Amino acid sequence: MATRDKSDVIAQGGTLLFLLIAGHFLGDFGLQSDTMAREKSRHSTTPLQKSVPWYWWLSAHTLIHGGIVTLLTGSGLLGMIEVGIHAIADWLKCENRTTLLQDQILHLLTKLGFWLWLLQTM
Repeated sequence: MATRDKSDVIAQGGTLLFLLIAGHFLGDFGLQSDTMAREKSRHSTTPLQKSVPWYWWLSAHTLIHGGIVTLLTGSGLLGMIEVGIHAIADWLKCENRTTLLQDQILHLLTKLGFWLWLLQTM
């Protein structure tokens, strides 16, 4: 097995971190509609909740994030971990237990953790 040049690992690692962060913002702000953002909360009282309950909206949103992580990292395990952590973080935000800033920091720390773990395998 050939050894990899350290600068190559750093460059690839930096690209991956950028893509994980960009992917997060794409999923949370670009791909999440206003309807999804509102309906993923169990506190939503719109008529839509009668036909599509909040947990379907939250599941759809978190699966999008898990898919992005899986596509970027090649790891289904990290994608599944993303789904779980993202669901908990967004549920906490919908319950007003965290602020939007705290929610976003938790999401970004998750991506940083994935990146640090993956750097060890590069």
